[in-house]
Amino acid sequence: MKKYIFHFVFLTLLAIVLGSCENLLEEKVYSKITAQDIEDSDAGADLWVTGAYNGLNRFFIYQEFPRNLENDCDYATGPSWAFGETGAGNFQGSAREVDATWKLPYDLINVTNEAIYNIEQMNNVTPEHKENCLGELKMLQAYCYFLIVRAYGPCPIFEKSINQGENPHQPRRSIQEVYAHIIDLLTYAKDHLYKRGDSRLVQGRVCAAAAATLLAKVYVTIGAASMPDGAIVYVKGGKPYTLAEDGKTKILTNPQTLTISKRQVDGYEVFDSETYYRLALTLAEDVVLHKKYGSHDLLPYATLWKQEGRTNEEHFFCYVGKSGDDLLGSLFPRWYSGQWAADGYAIGGTLTWGLRDHWYKLFEEQDLRIVDGVYHRWVREHEYKNNRGGFYPNTPEWRLKATGKDEEGNSVPGYPVAPFDDGRIYTNAIGENYLAYVTKYQDVSDPSLMRTDGLFPFLRYADALLILAEASNEVNGPNSEALNALNEVRRRSNASDKHLGSMEEGGLATKELFRSAVLEERSMEFALESDRRWDLIRWGIYLDVMNAIGGPDEIGTSKTRMERHLLYPIPESEIQANEAINENNLGWN
Repeated sequence: MKKYIFHFVFLTLLAIVLGSCENLLEEKVYSKITAQDIEDSDAGADLWVTGAYNGLNRFFIYQEFPRNLENDCDYATGPSWAFGETGAGNFQGSAREVDATWKLPYDLINVTNEAIYNIEQMNNVTPEHKENCLGELKMLQAYCYFLIVRAYGPCPIFEKSINQGENPHQPRRSIQEVYAHIIDLLTYAKDHLYKRGDSRLVQGRVCAAAAATLLAKVYVTIGAASMPDGAIVYVKGGKPYTLAEDGKTKILTNPQTLTISKRQVDGYEVFDSETYYRLALTLAEDVVLHKKYGSHDLLPYATLWKQEGRTNEEHFFCYVGKSGDDLLGSLFPRWYSGQWAADGYAIGGTLTWGLRDHWYKLFEEQDLRIVDGVYHRWVREHEYKNNRGGFYPNTPEWRLKATGKDEEGNSVPGYPVAPFDDGRIYTNAIGENYLAYVTKYQDVSDPSLMRTDGLFPFLRYADALLILAEASNEVNGPNSEALNALNEVRRRSNASDKHLGSMEEGGLATKELFRSAVLEERSMEFALESDRRWDLIRWGIYLDVMNAIGGPDEIGTSKTRMERHLLYPIPESEIQANEAINENNLGWN
């Protein structure tokens, strides 16, 4: 947290979207507004809240988010310039990326504390509206603490803003204390935020279901992390390739089923796993089955990642940039899904952060998350000039579609097929230019721009379903409630239903098989949505999964990890400035 008094005088009301992403917040821009200039009214309270949302926009001004949360996991990969630091485990070598996970959330916590203080002083705000505004601010604050405690472990708690006299030299509080604070914040938020369907809910702001689902996610995080040593989790991964007889040519492997005995996560031994899974189950049932927090549902896959799908029916907590704005526009879509010229090629070095071959091979061939959710053809800028292009994956089926030739190199009548029948030469190889690139961030108003109105989802209704599936299984074992929730997510993407038969039949008859299926489903459903690292961490299997890769992945990104990688290093600037913190996390200078 910056060690200076934060004067809350710049409330730039931004065209960002949180909660429902259907309509941008079109507000007059104010600058140099002091607390005394904000009227004591519903509109004044809204001004404080919208100004606080500005702090969340700051996460995305540059490139720290979401790469600081995403790059360090088993399935994500990319070129060395993008993955040579955080993605390769060099957490202190990439101080700007990792440090942002501490600094920016604490900045937002300070802003929300200041806004909470000023709204609480108001006397002319409608009581229900005041509670809703306070709920929004506490939801944002809880999300920040959740980011920090998962990444750094014990961390400071700030009860009020620096401007209102809070001592900036706060000590680290135990994980138990931090979670108690998060739970208090989210309990208030879920009980006081407007629900979807309430005419008072403003499009673009968080709703009750967002807070309830985030709280359920907090509970399953505690539940998994506190589960004692020895619980079994199956994960598909392992060595990414073997070498041919020449000792040089890489041959991609199929993912192997790793049987991992989980470790209880340090700091979580004070919690009772079953208690928190029961709490998660009750909340998830209230969100999904009883609709206690509003009417939410999955969107059809065809609209899920389209601009018309940016509603709080599923995307009830998300961020959307402002197209073409030098500060407010989203940068991350160009790396994940490309920045595209009018002539149809990926500009410069964009379309670079992707997913590994082992991730792609998790899916059934008809699953829309790879049929439509992954690029199978692209043309990069240098390829455009040379009449070439790339395709993925490099399987006999796709080689035939893209090149028109069979395994013996013979031309096959009727091939190549559209869109490969344009006269270009399409190739694939093992390397950083041939990954599973997702299309989920593709649909923006103008894909030729560097900064766009790209959407980033913090929390979706699909998460509520998979939390329900996980918690129900952990509390009651494999059962129809858990199975229905899991299959609801799968059906949306045209994946086949799972069943509760034996392991030999491909079923999920045991608690271990079912929890592993949910974890795998999360890796498929939330790919490049900044969830995978934290799922591996909370289950106590991060080191096993990463090190099973055996060093570098197929394109050379290092996946070797040690104990110190379980937590991020606290920023050196914080240790130097905060007199109450005098040492870093284990293994970091």
